[in-house]
Amino acid sequence: MKILTEQHDGKTVLSLKDARLDAHNSAELKDRILKSFEEGGRNIIVDLQDVQFIDSSGLGALLSGHKNAMQRSTGFALSGLQPRVMAMFELTRLQRVFEIYPGLREALEN
Repeated sequence: MKILTEQHDGKTVLSLKDARLDAHNSAELKDRILKSFEEGGRNIIVDLQDVQFIDSSGLGALLSGHKNAMQRSTGFALSGLQPRVMAMFELTRLQRVFEIYPGLREALEN
């Protein structure tokens, strides 16, 4: 999985450049999020603009990131969810757990 990491005004942006976030690659994302926190990353935004499909493993990786953020008293947000991906969040009611922004620009402004 290709994950681009960028810093924007004290926020760490992880942009997933893959069409799927599933059992095949979710562990890599989970590890990257944890590594970002361990390296001092704060207010992490996971940009899912390119992700067209997510399964329970992908949701689990994002939940792990959210939990790590809560333990460190820092922010963790998602941006750019495509309709099919957002449907999975709504089906599992996880849209109530995460801060979700329509796009990266909106996430960076908050």
